[in-house]
Amino acid sequence: MVGQTYTDKAAYVEYLVGDAPLVLVAPHGGALTPATLPDRTCSACVTVADANTQELTRAVADTFFARTGKRPHIVINRLHRRKFDANRDVTEATGGNRGLDTTWLWMHAAIDSARSRVVRSGTRGLLIDMHGHGHDVPRLELGYLLSAATLRQDNATLVASGAMARTSIAQLATSSRSTADRGVALLRGPNSLGALLVARGVPAVPSPTDPAPLVGEEYFNGGYNTERHGSLDGAALDAIQIEHHFTGVRDNATTRGVYARSLVQALLAYLALHYGWPGT
Repeated sequence: MVGQTYTDKAAYVEYLVGDAPLVLVAPHGGALTPATLPDRTCSACVTVADANTQELTRAVADTFFARTGKRPHIVINRLHRRKFDANRDVTEATGGNRGLDTTWLWMHAAIDSARSRVVRSGTRGLLIDMHGHGHDVPRLELGYLLSAATLRQDNATLVASGAMARTSIAQLATSSRSTADRGVALLRGPNSLGALLVARGVPAVPSPTDPAPLVGEEYFNGGYNTERHGSLDGAALDAIQIEHHFTGVRDNATTRGVYARSLVQALLAYLALHYGWPGT
């Protein structure tokens, strides 16, 4: 039922059912640290949480509903990252704690359920994986599964190499309702998500004004969730990872509210331009 919240058996992950073609996932904003769960200690394990991204995701969802009367689907990991990383394969996500395997499976089943609901509504959908970064440059980092080095290539080279087929928005690159924006224009063209955010005062890379990270600049280009649930393999959801800087975006309730309004405006423009939603 739309507006209903479901959780796995342990209530570590929640899924709020929506009725818009938008899925918001917050994998690293949880705070629960049950003593019964061991800390993840694998050599590759990252255990630092993305501060306030759970709260930011809820603010974006509430703002979207206030603007449209429609709810995005929301999937939120409530566990702290040192217990469970909801943006990794099962082994790294759980740190080898088999007791969390069912939580991992439930979370991805929830995203699959959201995708199925979007498909049944008669449209494709967009998944936004909500993260936070601590890099030196205060801007959003939009991840499409292309490396910074690849983004530094010119558009002709990207086209010649078939780069868009390797992205988490591969299907949108061939099916956008805006035919002029198909292909690499979706990365940093005038109607890319980066462009729509910059137009609302939010710096972002890639975008027309910041087409790629410079050599030496840190950049997150996407992860397990965008690869698994995006349209790289032809799935019905396109996916973009948004890495948020801290100050002025997610540091307190006031800035989160202001930014949420800008992001929702950009997402609504993106859904209208490229998905034809909500239609007439």
